[in-house]
Amino acid sequence: MSEAAFDLPTLLAEASAAAGLDDFGPDDFREGLQKLIETYTTNGFDERGVKRNRKRLVKLLQVRLRMEAAWKKHPEIRDVQIKSPMLLTGLPRTGTSALLNLLSQDPAARPLKLWEGMSPDPLPGNPPECEDPRYVQLKAFYEEAHKKNPDFDKIHFTSADTPEECIHLLNHTFQDVQFGVETMMEPYGSWFQQQDHMPSYRYYADILRMLQWQRPGERWLLKTPGHLWALDCLVKLFPDCSIIITHRNPLECVTSYASMMESMLIGRDFDRKQFGPVVMEYLARKMESSLRQRESISPDRIIDLQFNDFIADGVGTVRRIYQHFNIVMTADTERRFQQYADEHPMGKHGKHDYRLEEYGLTEQQILDRFAFYIKRFSIPMA
Repeated sequence: MSEAAFDLPTLLAEASAAAGLDDFGPDDFREGLQKLIETYTTNGFDERGVKRNRKRLVKLLQVRLRMEAAWKKHPEIRDVQIKSPMLLTGLPRTGTSALLNLLSQDPAARPLKLWEGMSPDPLPGNPPECEDPRYVQLKAFYEEAHKKNPDFDKIHFTSADTPEECIHLLNHTFQDVQFGVETMMEPYGSWFQQQDHMPSYRYYADILRMLQWQRPGERWLLKTPGHLWALDCLVKLFPDCSIIITHRNPLECVTSYASMMESMLIGRDFDRKQFGPVVMEYLARKMESSLRQRESISPDRIIDLQFNDFIADGVGTVRRIYQHFNIVMTADTERRFQQYADEHPMGKHGKHDYRLEEYGLTEQQILDRFAFYIKRFSIPMA
């Protein structure tokens, strides 16, 4: 593939031709997209890796075009109210996915499903009550993927139907963590960490309104570790939001995340021992950023939870959340929580194995870098 085939004008033109549309909305997405292109073409990806990344960017652009067309046709979408959303975040590998799945058992919760994150735009001519063909296609894809790569299920099990990270919505802004690994590569990583994230989150809020307009729910339940970079944006956009932040021994979550990100680096030369310290520093900076933001956020908007407490008593942890945010838990809802917890023990899809030294890290390095975090939240280290 020639270098010219992976430049900004070419990608925009290809997406426009495929969608039959030409309005991408506000131009503030272009700078981030350009940084992603540079990152994918200068970080050792082989031809397969470059093609995969290029295809993904074109698809995101096509969805963006279709969303802009939907907002034009239905301006009332932007008047939809998002009331009292509940947002989960924390360092990666701290139990946010497991907690998301448990909380989604409340009939009042409206989680984002993976297929919706991939295809948030309304499909013309397909009524909301009818099955979306994009869902059918993604469901078949993941069923095949589970057969081909069962080991990834041990790291992060997902399917078209599972509640999933709302980072898939932010992906369309090109000013977010993307797959997660891009923010640990240059030039995208340094650029991303210097940005004002409010424009990206305004777009994210409009996509939520689009989904609420299509398939309404009582209370959005959303999750991504990426929100740690933008807690202040969430509170400004959703003043009545509830934010849950999970915490875990960094000796476990740093290396576990490095292992997960390694699995995302398809088609790229990779040195584990160089990658580990990069992951550690990135996660430490993310937590430091969140602490700075919290200085201006009311403690009533946030609850901090320990991973160990959640593993020991998932339903009890949910009770604490509901009490903190004054949410009524009915007997039926508590029964649903308990049934799900009983049927989905931790590690149901297998154990994710990894070793610290494989990633060029020592325990002392991580303890020193995260000393501020361990002290601030009294993190249990056993």
